[in-house]
Amino acid sequence: MTIAANVKQCLSTIKGIEAQLSSLALNSVDEGAKDVFHTTMLTIVDVKKDLQTRVLELERLEPQYKSS
Repeated sequence: MTIAANVKQCLSTIKGIEAQLSSLALNSVDEGAKDVFHTTMLTIVDVKKDLQTRVLELERLEPQYKSS
């Protein structure tokens, strides 16, 4: 597996984690847990943005890694 494929797979996993944390934050009854899930989700959003930027850089520098 190439570096680009690994980064894209990681990005996909991060998106799933973000969705799960969002769901947990929305469905949690405990306010403390809700805050923790929401705060963690915001951290994951930052990581996701960084990974999306990296994917774009990889695709720009190495056109063979560009998604179809």
